[in-house]
Formats: sequence, structure tokens, C-alpha cells
Amino acid sequence: MFKSYTYTSVILVFLLVLVSSCTKDDSYVGIDPEPISPVIFNIDSLPYDNLSEYNFFEGNISDLNPVYGVLPYDLNSALFSDYANKKRFVWMPKDSTAKYINDYTSLDFPDGTILIKNFYYENVLPAMKTKIIETRLMIKLEDNWTFANYEWNDAQTDATFTTENKFLAFDWELNGETKSVNYKIPRFAECFTCHNKGSVPLPIGPKPQNLNRDYLYPEGEKNQLKKWVEQDYLENNYPSNINSLVKWDDESQPLNLRVRSYFDVNCAHCHSDESYCHYASMRFDFNKTEDLSNLGVCIESVFYINPAISHIVKPGVTERSALFFRLSSDEDQYKMPLIGRTLNHTEGIGLVEEWINSLTQDCN
Repeated sequence: MFKSYTYTSVILVFLLVLVSSCTKDDSYVGIDPEPISPVIFNIDSLPYDNLSEYNFFEGNISDLNPVYGVLPYDLNSALFSDYANKKRFVWMPKDSTAKYINDYTSLDFPDGTILIKNFYYENVLPAMKTKIIETRLMIKLEDNWTFANYEWNDAQTDATFTTENKFLAFDWELNGETKSVNYKIPRFAECFTCHNKGSVPLPIGPKPQNLNRDYLYPEGEKNQLKKWVEQDYLENNYPSNINSLVKWDDESQPLNLRVRSYFDVNCAHCHSDESYCHYASMRFDFNKTEDLSNLGVCIESVFYINPAISHIVKPGVTERSALFFRLSSDEDQYKMPLIGRTLNHTEGIGLVEEWINSLTQDCN
């Protein structure tokens, strides 16, 4: 009887294991659990007091190591901000996707999207350390964009929400040269000066013409727009032949494309229809500057501070070009852009000087 009981038990156990195994295989083979982003998004509590409360980054927060769902991105050409480096990320809520409109308009992002831009310097003296200055968020809520700026503490352990401007003076080393800056964190209202289209705040950088480039992800290099589609962050309906900006300091690219790209990202957000400087004659959008008159070439200047200045851009003559004068000035009443920089962008000025000197049009 003992043997009979044992044999029957073995058979029963075998059948139970088999049934259990088959049931498990039928339900789970080939199906991985769907990853969930750990970002904390509570619309009623935004903006949070501290950057860490969003849970954008894992580990040491100052390493800016993104959690799942926080996708890094970069631009073909970026706005100059007193030589600050920038790390950009985007996050969208589950089951929400951006839409392509055209090459030169920011993507149509869904509600809940957060654009994350960190400003930092490397080799800050005296310790030659990396220092994150601020993190700016653009958050889309109820079909409108709003801003949330965070100032990093000296210990680099967190950043605190602020609506006020602040100047931070420090030295850093760039290409072996010691530089000094009195960096300005903008106040809340100043964000609307640049991010303004018909009195509606909008992103500047994430346009297809500026996103269409490869990025080195942990799994390898890939076109950013393709990666966004794979992440379900972008509908797969964008064209294959996007009219794209080039990297303005890439000397392998034509000078004309480089300077047009530089003007687009540094100037077009103000010098466009329905924007802050819409009254001025220049239109610096990349898709409009094949017509050099939109860049002010041979357009007479009404800028009378210097009697030698005759045109917005006088071909071959920088000292008679208002554009060059204002781009080269660091005085608040003259400089362009109006805000966002306290230093001259030496390399950008050099690019514009080279371009003006290359022009041969006769303005008479």
C-alpha cells in the first residue's frame, strides 16, 4: 500500500507540474512586463519645490543619469548662453505622443510633456569641477506651456524652485584659458520674452529641423527622431527629407548654411512673425533666410548710434553693419540678443564676420 500511494502521488505531482508549466508558458512566453517610468507627475502639486521631487534622475542627481522614460536629446545648433553647456531631456506621460507639424515648427507635444534643460560649466575654478547652475523646465498643461526654473545648491545635491533672477559670478577654464562670467538665472517673466509666439509661450529648440541628427544612446548611435518613434514619443509620419540646420561651428559645412543655422537658433525666436521683435524687418527663421534680405543684407539701417553704420548688413564691411555691431556689443542697450547672455560669443562673432566679408552684393 505504501508503494501504491507513493506511485499515485508521483503521478499527481507530475500532472500538476505539467499543467502549471503549460499554463505559465501559454500566458507568459514572449511577453515582458511593460516598463513604467518612475517620474512623479502630480498635476495638482506642480511645480514642485525641489527638482528631486520629479524623480527625473537616478543615483546621484548631479550625474543627470535619466530614469526610464526621460529621454536625452540634443540639437543640431544650440543657443549661446554665456558658454554654458546644456543637457536636454524630454518626458511624456504614458500613452501620449508628439506630432510632426512641419520641419521648422516645434513638435506638437501632448499635455503633460516636460522639457528639461540643465545649464552647467566644466572646469570651474578653483577645484576644476563641474558645476550645474540651473535646470529649466517647460511643462505643458491643459494645452498651454508654463515654466519652472530651479537653482542648484553649492553642494550639487538638489535644485530649488525660483521665480527671481540671480547673478552668479565665477571663473572657469575653457580650452586652457581662464574665463569669468556673471551668469544670470532669469526671472520667471523673462522666459516669455524668447518663448513667445503671438503671446503664446512655445518651445524654441525641439523642431524637426534641429532634432534631425544622430545621438549616442547607451545601446548605440541612432537618429533622434527614429528613437522618439521607437519610444512612442513621436508619431511615425515625419518626412525623410527634413530641411535641417547644420552645426554652426562645423567647418565642413557651407558657410551660408552655418550662419543661417546660427541666426535661426540665436535670433529667430524674437525676429519672427508674432514674436518679440516682429516689428523689425529681419526674419531669421532658417526656412526664410535663403532670401538674404531677411538677414538684412543691403537693407538700410535706422540704427543711428554710430554714423558709420549704413545698413543692417553691408556686404564686405562689418563696421558699417548694424547687425555686426549689436552682436559684438556687450552693453545692455545695444547688444543682441537682448537677454540670455552677458558675454560676447567670440566664435559666433567670428562666423558672422567671415560671412559678411564673403558677401559681394552691390547695395547701390
